Amino acid sequence: MNMIWIIRLTVLPFLCTAILSCTQRWEVTEDGKGILLAEDGKKVLYYQKAPKSWQGKSERCNYIHPLYGINEQILTQDFPLDTHTDHLHQRGVYWAWHQIYIGTKRIGDAWINANFEWDVTETRVHKFRDSCVIAATVYWKSPRWLDTRGEKKAFAREDISFKVHPALDNFRVLDFSILITALEDSLLIGGSEDVKGYGGFSIRLDPGVGLAFENAYGKVEPQLTAVDAGSWMNIIGNWDKAVSKEGVIMISHPGNPGHPQPWIIRKEGSMQNAMYPGRSPVMIPPGKPLHLRYRVIVYHGMIGDDIHHWLEP
Repeated sequence: MNMIWIIRLTVLPFLCTAILSCTQRWEVTEDGKGILLAEDGKKVLYYQKAPKSWQGKSERCNYIHPLYGINEQILTQDFPLDTHTDHLHQRGVYWAWHQIYIGTKRIGDAWINANFEWDVTETRVHKFRDSCVIAATVYWKSPRWLDTRGEKKAFAREDISFKVHPALDNFRVLDFSILITALEDSLLIGGSEDVKGYGGFSIRLDPGVGLAFENAYGKVEPQLTAVDAGSWMNIIGNWDKAVSKEGVIMISHPGNPGHPQPWIIRKEGSMQNAMYPGRSPVMIPPGKPLHLRYRVIVYHGMIGDDIHHWLEP
């Protein structure tokens, strides 16, 4: 037999098995409302792409909930009502701003889901050997910004992606990319107008019996306003009774504007926020998209050198 054919017959079955193994690692289920991603049979996250509300209140989409831990424990909350009913608008892993202007006209409030809509027009899933990527195209709309026919007109576009890396010994890494392109002149976004200035990439975690916080230098205590604590924040909780220690690490990419971004952190009843841009709005000019990137690590057990390797995106 020709040597080339021997190589083909020997190597091709191995390659086909490797490719099949790669695709079987990631399991994607779409139900019309969103996308559930699992790895080797274990749930990883659910992306909410269709509008969702609680008894007709606080309608929203374009966020992740649940975010699951290594043992499929649910880490996040949606429509939290346990102790703080005024936080009904908070939801899983999300990114939103109180102040949204076109020029001097206030268009809406994406943080509390008022006069603001996300139109998720397209979702895509790409499976690779070393990752799985969920991507979406999302248009921002508001009843306060209409075209000449009186219909809602998109004034910004989001191109987002979530890159999920395979779970390692005791942790999993997720990379978030959020690209916001202005479709109108003089688009401005800003955080809350009070001294806290919260807004941007956030996670509403289930607080359980309380949370604790660490950065590269040790323990961090929450303040009413933002704290300067470096490029990452380790949020320690207890969602899985089978392990003694677990947590979620939020990391701001060094290429983000304002790096290192300040942190709004709360022990219970609220979100954890890598704050940008604060209470003073910033403009996103057409042709110059705002690109925000973050990494999230879910883990249990001790944080070793293998996790530290991932703390710088």
